[in-house]
Amino acid sequence: MAPAPKLGLIAGNGRFPFLVLDAARAQGNEVIVAAIKEETDPAIERHGTKVHWLSLGELSKLIDTFKAEGITRALMAGQVKHKQIFSSIRPDWRLAKLLLSLGTRNTDSLIGAVAKVLEDEGIHLMRSTEFLEPLLAKPGVLTKRPPSDEEKKNIAYGRDVAHHIAHYDIGQTVVIAECACVAVEAMEGTDVTIERAGAIMHTLGDDASTLSRALTVVKVAKPNQDMRFDVPSIGIKTIETMAAAGATCLAIDAGRCLLLDGDKVITAADRANIAISSD
Repeated sequence: MAPAPKLGLIAGNGRFPFLVLDAARAQGNEVIVAAIKEETDPAIERHGTKVHWLSLGELSKLIDTFKAEGITRALMAGQVKHKQIFSSIRPDWRLAKLLLSLGTRNTDSLIGAVAKVLEDEGIHLMRSTEFLEPLLAKPGVLTKRPPSDEEKKNIAYGRDVAHHIAHYDIGQTVVIAECACVAVEAMEGTDVTIERAGAIMHTLGDDASTLSRALTVVKVAKPNQDMRFDVPSIGIKTIETMAAAGATCLAIDAGRCLLLDGDKVITAADRANIAISSD
């Protein structure tokens, strides 16, 4: 019997790496995990596969590890916090050289450059959704409740704003109330952006009586979204954060946003009376 094909998994934080690991193994792959000490959940050790731990800046160690394991195909899955990339990182010589070569210091340019280095070393970086196509958002209204007319206006305005900031790799999420932009995502991430929007609305007090407190969250893919890394995703936690912040509607991009908890995301949204639209 031929050995199972080998696959490398560069694991960040959250549930995404676990979903990829389980799905890839279910399709007959042997998965070798490169776990990031600053990010990856230690529970990855209990998933019955070989795990190599390395720090965020150890690009040479990553390449050497995959080569020693005979890895020629790999995936990135799970977030690495933006502020980790640009503040806590201690680059080895290979990554330091790469950082000095970058024209811009955004996430796309850095991880794209890492992907090129891996490719040059004979390690092909696959789409992170390669084994998770069923979890990509389908087009249409996903929840029992469709967006209201007011929420539809927020979505249209929010998509326009979000696409502009995504073009510059600032963030991919905006939070809107009555066609006014309440919060824009930067390095802090989606959930913190939603929390911040809720806090802003709370501080407005009774003086905001003419402004609806209901927030609409719009999360988009970048114009040239590289599906090998940093794929937009939502989960039950996103819905819980929205409910706590007073957000009643979520708009995402069909085919380019992962529902990390599958149909449970929709169930949670229905329970919270939050509409989800995927276009």
